[in-house]
Formats: sequence, structure tokens, C-alpha cells
Amino acid sequence: METKETFSSPEEEATIGPFVLTGLSQTVPQVYEREPYCRTGLRGLVHGPYIILCTACATLGGFLFGYDQGVISVTLVMPQFIDEFPRVASTASGAGFWKGFLTAMIELGAFLGALNQGWIADRISRRYSIVLAVFIFTLGSILQTAAANYAMLTIARLIGGVGIGMLSMVVPLYISEISPPEIRGSLLVMEELSIVFGIVIAYWITYGTRAISGHWAWRLPFFLQMLPAFVLLIGVTALPFSPRWLISQDRHAEALENLAKLRSLPWADKRVRHEFFEILAEFRFERELRAEKHPKLQGGGRWKGILLEAASWADCFKKGHRRRTLIGIGLMFFQQFVGINALIYYSPSLFAGMGLDYDMQLAMSGVLNVTQLVGVSTSLWTMDKVGRRALLMFGSTVMAISHIIVAVLVGLYDKDWPSHRGQGWTSAAFLFVYMLAFGASWGPVAWALPSEIFPFMLRAKGVALATCSNWLNNFIIGLITPPLVQKTGFGAYVFFAIFCVLSGVWTFLFVPETKGRTLDDMDSLFKDNMSSIALERKRAVEAELRQEDAIGDW
Repeated sequence: METKETFSSPEEEATIGPFVLTGLSQTVPQVYEREPYCRTGLRGLVHGPYIILCTACATLGGFLFGYDQGVISVTLVMPQFIDEFPRVASTASGAGFWKGFLTAMIELGAFLGALNQGWIADRISRRYSIVLAVFIFTLGSILQTAAANYAMLTIARLIGGVGIGMLSMVVPLYISEISPPEIRGSLLVMEELSIVFGIVIAYWITYGTRAISGHWAWRLPFFLQMLPAFVLLIGVTALPFSPRWLISQDRHAEALENLAKLRSLPWADKRVRHEFFEILAEFRFERELRAEKHPKLQGGGRWKGILLEAASWADCFKKGHRRRTLIGIGLMFFQQFVGINALIYYSPSLFAGMGLDYDMQLAMSGVLNVTQLVGVSTSLWTMDKVGRRALLMFGSTVMAISHIIVAVLVGLYDKDWPSHRGQGWTSAAFLFVYMLAFGASWGPVAWALPSEIFPFMLRAKGVALATCSNWLNNFIIGLITPPLVQKTGFGAYVFFAIFCVLSGVWTFLFVPETKGRTLDDMDSLFKDNMSSIALERKRAVEAELRQEDAIGDW
């Protein structure tokens, strides 16, 4: 390959030697072998401390999400809270509905937030959309802390939920776009780890504040969730823009510079250049495809822009991307219908049904959340070693077995637990087995995969649709679980066991393995947007870009 003039910085290159497409090659270009940045799994995490710090800061959004979910489980059974909001008391008429409605409002708000975050993240950047989400979340937290009646608390949780939904969508999207492919799975696990850690911290804070007499027993936990929100707000100012988003804004030199910084390597390193060209080629290829699909919507104009935005959402469900969208939506559907949030929200009530006293109910629920945290921690290693698909099928199997055993024991002995203490503790033990399996599989994988599988042009929208699926199904679970447990007893566990089995079968049939793949490899993996002609065009784009490079031989 001919060596061209070199430049001292990406800024100089952007001025002197801009990246220009001059036409497509007539022959299939050379396929370049990508050299890895680091080892996979935990050993790869020591590769670059900067990427770890960026990920850790971003995952504070997951912590806020988990905290706001976890804080409600003990609050709902606090005498101080029930005195203030008597309609959720177990003796009140329709208590199951009102309790479920209050719990589910955060999911409804999160659904709305995730739905809108797709275009917001594309428009103002992943980084600034995190800032907007934190502001909305903080407003909701203030209103929850100051809630004077049930209606105000419900609206406050709806507003806070909008911020939570925005964060839950954009944080994994941002992490996936800044991560090296070798450790992308492990870094995405940090999001789920942060969510569960937030649930655990919220639970034990609320467990402690229940000893406070008066309304601060439940107001203080709502107030404290604003502290990590302020830390995130400060930390976001130090986060780099996503290189992929910068390329979409034609800020190529800045994208190359950020990519090099995230990889802790000089911008002229051939691995950095290779990844940069892959990203740029993918973006230009996708832009060409979109121009061919929607030729009348190209060019300026406000209405054309609005129509193109609507057409992009529709593209998620068209041939070439439909399978990926259905996988994203399906993952989040099954993540909720295997029963996880039923246990998180209502575990004190479930332990009460097994015959445990009040203090033991709360303590066991807290330990249950810690068990999930332990399960998620294992996936820091297994996500990039074992793979996403194998973890999902393992989790489905173990969770189904756990639900079935608990259903049998509850069905046989729930009328007289005091006389069957051994069976009661066995039921509790299998709830812990379930939680460990979920934390090691469906918890982290369902959040990681959607942010990996979509092409750049549709990634924000695809992740938004998957996240909306999570929150919509979370909302449904929040509403149906109290009456399901009250009216069917062991039937609730049978219900969730069926969905555990279905989730394993669905994974086996439809979910591919993304372990070790770059984001730009997904077209080849899915083969749904990559005919032989399209593949040749994509390689030609990358080859042309490489010929514009000034580095020399690869």
C-alpha cells in the first residue's frame, strides 16, 4: 500500500487530509484482520483504567435506577408509611391494586422516558442526554421526598420514572459504544452490577430508617437518592463523547482522538486506526442504505427531518433489522416475566406467606438482593468467556426448576407453615437459588445484548425499543403480582416457571452469540442486512477509507 503524507495530530489531518469517499472499488477489497486490544474477561479490565473510570461513572445511572426500585419494597410495609398512605394497608379495600399501581408508576414513567431518549441521545449526544435524565430524576426525587398524599407521591414516582427510563436506555448504549470488543460484555455487566448494588443499598438504608419514628422513616431514603445523582451530574462533565456519535456529526478528528484516549493508546496506533475505519465505514455504509431506502427524505427541511426520524423508527421493524428488534424486545419481555421484580418488590410479602415473622421477612428480603448481587458479579468473568447465549439458557433452566419446587412446596404446606418449618426454609432456599441464577444470566445479559446488536443508525432507537419493552412489561408485572399472589398462591410460581421454560426455548431458537464480536461485525453475524452485494459495498467503503489514510502499511 502506498504511504502518504503523515500528520502530527488528528486535528492537522482533519484540516489537511480529510476523509473523503471518491467512489467504490470494482473488486472485493482485502479483509483486514483485527488485532485485539487486550485479553477477554476480568484480565482484560486492567488494560485501560480510563475506560473503567468512564464506565464506572456512567453506571451511576444504573445505581439510581436500582435505588429507586429497591427503596419501595421496605417502604410499602413500613407502619409509618402506611399511616401516611392508608390505602396501601393490607386491610384496606383494593389495597393490592393501589400498592401495585404505586409501584408500577415508576415503570410507566420509565417507559415514556426510554421511548423519548432514542431521538434525544441521537440529537444532543449520549453524554448530554445523561445530564437531562439526571435533572428529571432529581425533580422526581424532590417531589417524592415532599409527598403529602397518595396522588402527589404517585405523580412524583411517574416523573422520577421518566428520568430512570432515560438513564436505563442511554447508559448501556454509551458503554457499548466506548468499549473495546474484548471486554464489552464485562463492562456492560457493570451496569447491571450497579443496578443491583443500588437495590441492595436502598433496601438496607430503608431497613435502617424504619426505626425512625415519624414520616422521615420513609422520606429520608427518597431524599438520599439525590446524592449519587449530584455525583453523576459532576462526573458526566468529565466523560468523553462517544466516538461513534462524533462520527455521525462529522467530527472525525475529535472521534479519533477520543477513541485513542479510551483505548489508552496513541491515535496513530494501528489498532486504533483499524477500529476508527471500521466505525467510519459502518456509518457511511448505513447512511448510504438509508439514503437508498428514503431518497425523498434526504436534504434539509424541518418536515423532512421529522419524517426521516419517523421512517427510522419504522426501519427497526422492516426486513434487515426486524430480527434484531424482536430479539431486543423479547429479551426484555422475558427478563420481566421470569418473575424477578415480583421477588424484589414483594419479597417481604412472599416470606410472610412462608411463615416468617416481620423482622425475618425484611432481613431475608435484604439477603435475597445481596444474592442477586453475587450472581451478577460472576458475569464479569463469564459474559466474555462463556458467552451471552449459554448464560441465558443456563439461567432459564435453573430458574424454572426453582420456581417449580417452590410452587410444589407452597401448594402443599402454605396452609400450615408453622408445622412445616423445614419445608418453609427449603422454599426460601430455592428463592435464593433463583436469584443467584437470574443475577448470573438474565439480569446482565438482557441489558447488554440490545446495545450490541443494532447498526449505528438505529442503535439508539433499537435500544430505546428494547428498554421500553422492559419498562412496559415491568409495569404489567407490578400491577398483576399483588393480586396474583393473593388469589392464586402457588399459582404465581407456576406462572413464572412457564415463562422461564419459554425463555430458554426462545433463546435456543433465536438468540445468536455476540461474544468477541465488534459492533461493526453484527451485520455479518445476523446476515439480515448483508447480502453478498451489500457486503462487497461495505468492504469497498472501508478499503477506500484506508486508501485515504496517511499511516502507511497495515
